Amino acid sequence: MKKSIYISALALLLTGTLVTSCDDFLEETNRQAISIPSSRENEESFLQLNNYIYEVTRDNTTRYAPDMLYVLEDLGTDIVTRASPLTGVDAINDYVDMNASNYVMQVYWANQYKQIAAANTLLENADLIDGVEESLKNRGVGEAKFFRAWSYFNLVENYGGVPLVTEPTTTAQSDFMRASEEEVYTLIVNDLNDAISAVDENPDEYGRVSKDAARHLLSKILLTRGYKSFAASDDYTQAIALAETVIANHPLEPTFADVVDIENQRNDEVIFSFLFGSESSSVGWGNTKHLLYKFEYFNYPGLARGSLYQNGIGRMPTPYFFNMFDEEDTRNEETLRYVMYADVAEDGLEVGDTAIYFPKTAWSQERIDSKPYAVINPDQYLVNDGVTNVHWPMFKKFEDPGAPFVYANERALGDRDMVIMRGAEAYLIAAEAAFQNNNPGAAVTYLNTVRSRAGITTPLTAGDVDLAFILDERARELIGEVNRWMDLKRTGTLLSRVLEYNPHAALNNAITEKNLLRPVPQAEIDASGKTISQNPGY
Repeated sequence: MKKSIYISALALLLTGTLVTSCDDFLEETNRQAISIPSSRENEESFLQLNNYIYEVTRDNTTRYAPDMLYVLEDLGTDIVTRASPLTGVDAINDYVDMNASNYVMQVYWANQYKQIAAANTLLENADLIDGVEESLKNRGVGEAKFFRAWSYFNLVENYGGVPLVTEPTTTAQSDFMRASEEEVYTLIVNDLNDAISAVDENPDEYGRVSKDAARHLLSKILLTRGYKSFAASDDYTQAIALAETVIANHPLEPTFADVVDIENQRNDEVIFSFLFGSESSSVGWGNTKHLLYKFEYFNYPGLARGSLYQNGIGRMPTPYFFNMFDEEDTRNEETLRYVMYADVAEDGLEVGDTAIYFPKTAWSQERIDSKPYAVINPDQYLVNDGVTNVHWPMFKKFEDPGAPFVYANERALGDRDMVIMRGAEAYLIAAEAAFQNNNPGAAVTYLNTVRSRAGITTPLTAGDVDLAFILDERARELIGEVNRWMDLKRTGTLLSRVLEYNPHAALNNAITEKNLLRPVPQAEIDASGKTISQNPGY
């Protein structure tokens, strides 16, 4: 069964048929299947194709499952590791026994091509559907190119050169060939330039792709290409210019608390996000990010599984991340929960009492023994205390207080928006591009703006900044929001920082140069008749 799913990843691009939903934009109230090209009827058919691209990308981006984006975006990096004691092995985090049959690699590849298929279907049929206003058609084409570019960016950074498929066909094809990385980047940049020209500057519907969303993605892509052998001479300069435009339109919120406040989630700093409604029909599977970076707290007295702290899914920040913050950095307290309060009366604790406390610096055993609640020192996060295997200050950055408690295999009906892009990252992209462009003074200006918002009063000077500092600043500001693995790969620091700061990966010492690319799924190689080649070392 699984093999047929993997083989269909590229086959889906060939059929010219997709299942879409007859939805209002991002508020799914009804579903039906339509076939292409039989639905070339009216504007509603075009909108169905358009909205399906959002639907499939939102589902692949926001739903946690072993095969979804979350697994590959920060696990096995310097700031996130697996939630387990320092024993055992894990292919994704520890880079042990990673191979071409790995389920995560196979389904991730398939999901990206599913998104590309959705975009290609709209692009193929845009001129064939009657009664579509030119402005709506142009917008839809621009949005499709934005999402196709995003998917190819994920593919090329994870797998290297991949097959470039830009239109659906109606006959089976088994001779796909891998394009070069440079060719993939050329398509990505062209698609995003087209998107910038076509999509709305300020969409009437919140949650649609705007020009700034396309500018922001292109800025990051040019920054990434700037490190490569086929970089254009002005990649860093253009990345800065695009980021500057985005910064002007998406000013920082006054405080970091404002950024993470669920009551303020649709603020001016947000560039693009996936939306979720409060009704189960609009949530779909639901935003599951509020479940991440949490441990089995419910084994401690006074704490029970419930909507307050939700059900944890297996990953945790590394010790390095916990030690990243200056004392006055407000992002520390707004990202991490150092106190957990009892939600049931138990073992002498009343509802609302402190149940677990995580001091930022170690307490003496005498002081710990004097408290009626559990106290867990920083050096004990990865040590089994007889209650849980591991325990740490859980994330509160993505908490969704209105979401009901669910188990891992149930629909997580989180209705918090998932922010994909925001203005703070534009500052950090500009800072990195300026630094790479031999202008540390400009980099400092961008960095100081972000740090000042976080409550840090001592400004940086040019001598304080290097690439490692910029990566640390990205971690403090953006952990859980952006693809950390791609950040480390881009900057040439994946191997060194994983071995230095990821305790499980360091224990196994298995990461090598081959891990700068993921293995191409064996099922795709087999289905291509071996015309798709494998990455070195797999």
